[in-house]
Amino acid sequence: MSRVSLYLDVDGVVSPFAVQGRTGWGSEWALADAGVLEVAFAPELVAKLNALSRRPGARFVWLTTWERLAPEFLCPAIKLDGRDWPVLSSAGHELSPDWWKLDAIRRDVARHPADRLVWMDDQLDHEPRALAWAEAWGGRMLHISPDPRKGLTPDHLDAVEAFL
Repeated sequence: MSRVSLYLDVDGVVSPFAVQGRTGWGSEWALADAGVLEVAFAPELVAKLNALSRRPGARFVWLTTWERLAPEFLCPAIKLDGRDWPVLSSAGHELSPDWWKLDAIRRDVARHPADRLVWMDDQLDHEPRALAWAEAWGGRMLHISPDPRKGLTPDHLDAVEAFL
């Protein structure tokens, strides 16, 4: 069985910024009180992420500035089954010249080898070193940098599902 680690950001990915109109899933945006702030999300996205997280060999990992707040507050608020996913932290990356998320994912991959990786972060296309590292994986990594005003769309999740 193939092992795939999927790294997930929150802001701009699961919960877009300044939402308008309908979701890319065709529904109205849902709003939830995540304890620290109100978040907008597409319930269909959450359902799809929950289904993907149950796939054999799939290991979801939080890679977000929310850090431990994601499983503690976001998950119950939007009904995402991510309370037990590992959380990567920005702690200890202050002196690195690279983006803390790049350092964190490299460290996690070294500790938890996977056959393939999926990295979903709206900032990814704006971080040249992270993008170069992701592209160096070739066909073994799927990297998705959604529009932060729309978050992950059905096309993105279809690509993830096909990649798995």
